[in-house]
Amino acid sequence: MAGFEVLYQAAALCLTYPDEDFRARLPLLREAAPQLREFTDHAAATSDTDLQSHYVQVFDFKNRHSLYLSWWTDGDTRRRGMSLVRFKEHYRAHGLELTGEELPDFLPAVLEFASRTGDIGMLTEHRDALDQLRSRLTAAGTPYACVLDAVCATLPPAPAGART
Repeated sequence: MAGFEVLYQAAALCLTYPDEDFRARLPLLREAAPQLREFTDHAAATSDTDLQSHYVQVFDFKNRHSLYLSWWTDGDTRRRGMSLVRFKEHYRAHGLELTGEELPDFLPAVLEFASRTGDIGMLTEHRDALDQLRSRLTAAGTPYACVLDAVCATLPPAPAGART
């Protein structure tokens, strides 16, 4: 599955809160990852305030569109703590330490990890969750769905009977 590192990095940036730097990166994202052009064109044509408001509405108010992969498999249970530890251990095994405020299962962090290491194991392990998120984003009519479409197109299908 090599060769998708640029797409994963671009998708990580698209799925992160659109701060001041995001607008400056849009032309580069558009050129580097044509698979995301539907989203980058939408972002370029949308005001900063509207884009930020839409992000918060889609991702921050309900877990229905959670960007935290272990939420899809564990919900808000004790098991989730162990899942988060596994993410951290996986990063450390590759010589990386998660910095910042986000949890280690935050999809943009996982995408950035895959971009830097070429290791898509965490993405494939959570493929069913990614498919569910993609389906819900599509149903909601948000342009963020095309970002998940592009990422999922690079991964093998979820195993039959996968649980989220």
